[in-house]
Amino acid sequence: MKKIVLTGGGTAGHVTPNIALLPSLENAGFEVTYMGSYDGIEKRLIDDFNLPYVGISTGKFRRYLDLKNFTDPFRVIKGFSEAKKFLKDYRPDVIFSKGGFVSVPVVRAGASLGIPCIIHESDMTPGLANKICIPVARKVCCNFPETLKLLPAEKAVLTGSPIRSELAQGNRLSGLNMCGFSANKPVIMVIGGSQGAANVNKAVRDALPQLLTDFQIVHLCGKDKVDNLLLNTAGYRQFEYIKAELKDRGEDGRLECGVAYAGTEISIGDEITRLRHEEHQCVAKMVAGEILVM
Repeated sequence: MKKIVLTGGGTAGHVTPNIALLPSLENAGFEVTYMGSYDGIEKRLIDDFNLPYVGISTGKFRRYLDLKNFTDPFRVIKGFSEAKKFLKDYRPDVIFSKGGFVSVPVVRAGASLGIPCIIHESDMTPGLANKICIPVARKVCCNFPETLKLLPAEKAVLTGSPIRSELAQGNRLSGLNMCGFSANKPVIMVIGGSQGAANVNKAVRDALPQLLTDFQIVHLCGKDKVDNLLLNTAGYRQFEYIKAELKDRGEDGRLECGVAYAGTEISIGDEITRLRHEEHQCVAKMVAGEILVM
């Protein structure tokens, strides 16, 4: 049986595309193992799929001053050693990386053993972790035509992003019932990412008196970001993160708001560029620095 190692983590966005690939990999006859951090969000998400999971030491690559910048390189080195030991014994046919800092030791260790590595870049411009991995990758998949010119021509492949098929199979009534919503009032779903976005969360909650006059709100606010004081607010439901039920929330959401930034000037620029592309494709609208995804 062919073997593949999937890796990626730190946020759900570095994990869910890997999850989307699982049915196709199973149909193609692959034995799948996931490599991630000891206890990151990737472990919690992958646990639902009963896959073999290998945890390694990880360190974050920061572009700002932090005391952990002096200790995390040693964690990365340890993770590289752990990944190399496992990969040497397991000998997968290929490694597929969705990025995030946890992927760096896995990809670099795999490449050092001669294992073909394919990485995927979701953003308009490559993130730091993928930049470190691109030199040793066999192929680099990306979402946007504009990204191709930023990648080595012989490696770049425009693939788009893997999407879970069940997201197209949602049930609006199930979504409304789960939230306790009425079918007679439109729903806005606000997504701030798996880690949440403090400014977006505050803006939505401050605007609730006005929003709830005409809409019902589903708010994906991120881990540990639920406001207990608003738990009983009629027409407003908060979730840290939604897994299988996302397909139903998508069906009950007639208007969806996303986040356009990730905390740094570099990320802001990348997100604005990406959203201009999506606006050109008629799937998003940038309004006064905010984004409405239709």
